[in-house]
Amino acid sequence: MDRPTRRELARRVLDGYDSGPDATVRATARAVAKVDNAVAVVLVEGISDQIALETAAVGRGRDLEAERIVVMPIGGAHAIGRVLTNLGPLGTRVRLAGLYDLREEEVFRRGLVALQVGSPRTRTDLEQLGFYCCVNDLEEELIRAVGTAGVEALFDAQGDLRSFRSFQSQPAWRGRQPGAQLYRFVRSSSVRNLRYARLLVEAAVGRDTLPRPLDALLTAV
Repeated sequence: MDRPTRRELARRVLDGYDSGPDATVRATARAVAKVDNAVAVVLVEGISDQIALETAAVGRGRDLEAERIVVMPIGGAHAIGRVLTNLGPLGTRVRLAGLYDLREEEVFRRGLVALQVGSPRTRTDLEQLGFYCCVNDLEEELIRAVGTAGVEALFDAQGDLRSFRSFQSQPAWRGRQPGAQLYRFVRSSSVRNLRYARLLVEAAVGRDTLPRPLDALLTAV
């Protein structure tokens, strides 16, 4: 597959989403502009999580915008306190929910406690509030859900398989577990990470293997 074709495929996958250095800032600002009319606000760490959740919703026949459910990328787990503070009284009038990575669980928990969004002490408590943990993060969840062969088939369809094979042959990655290789390749480019957030979710929906955190979060809202 030639480079212009690969670029066009990437453009189509990311249509409607921000990319670039200040992408999260712009995406957050757009979400904030919608919260006054929202019935639920879903806090996620970044744009790849937003893409994944909104793609999963479409795959399940949901229209989050029509349902007045706003997905807000906050720019990392450590922003949770600031975001909740900025929501102010609105945070008590809308349903709050969210998605976070395992390594950031304590950050999310402390942020929710500090802003008196419940008093969660355990992961079960967090889930009861509508906040779900990805182990270890959403990309790993999706790669497990789709499987090695399925992910490589996506790489092939997107013109990325040759690059992945080259990556696998690098001394630092030669002989490593396939899951680790797939994860690092997807995460090695911010644009690639955004692209495969959508593609992996679409593949998981097609296989009926959507990761539990996404599935449970959609059910909660």
